[in-house]
Amino acid sequence: MNKAQEFYQKMSEVLQKVNETQQDKIQQAAEMVADLMAKDGILYLLGGGHSLMVAAEAYHRAGGLAPVDIIHDKTFGRAERCEGYAKQLLDWYNPPAGSVVVIISNSGRNALPIEMALECKARGIKTIAITSLAHSKSTTARHPCGKRLFEIADLVIDNCGVPGDAILDIEGIPGKACPTSTIAGAFIVDAIMAQTVENLVKRGITPPVFISANVDGGDEHNKVIFEKYQKFIKGL
Repeated sequence: MNKAQEFYQKMSEVLQKVNETQQDKIQQAAEMVADLMAKDGILYLLGGGHSLMVAAEAYHRAGGLAPVDIIHDKTFGRAERCEGYAKQLLDWYNPPAGSVVVIISNSGRNALPIEMALECKARGIKTIAITSLAHSKSTTARHPCGKRLFEIADLVIDNCGVPGDAILDIEGIPGKACPTSTIAGAFIVDAIMAQTVENLVKRGITPPVFISANVDGGDEHNKVIFEKYQKFIKGL
């Protein structure tokens, strides 16, 4: 077996573990999001560094829900250890009390995700964490409160990754190669979105789901959605 095949096998095992062990949490998250969107609320996602890719998975795409915004760390993780940065970001997006913020951080130890969870709690905003419990529990918090993200968030979904994120042993390199958190995180986000759509339909609500702009009728369908939500969403 070559390393590409080994990564496929090990990544598949991670996804299977997420599916088997995190379904209850995914269902709870979807119900939280459905409750929010049933009231015309906006779902916010934050990911610092490469976790931004997981957050962006839910944003403005074919098959995705429209009332979604990214709390965008434009430093791409360079400021995630800076205390006070999360408050500035949250002040800029200013989600109202009762909103839901998904905070994605593999380690859950840096100031940005920890302070975002604390700030949200103080403002009456619910939080869903997507994090690696194995990694986070193996480290200490880089924040004076002494708590990691999973100890603060209202709901915690484990991406089932290993400490250090990378999963392949390859002779000739220090440490390991090939992280799993992005693929696992994107799966979790899309699973929440899929269940949210079904939950809304079961409530008699037509979910505002985008259609690809590259299929006939897509632009016309999406224009109606844009007109309703674009003034509420800052975007990337």
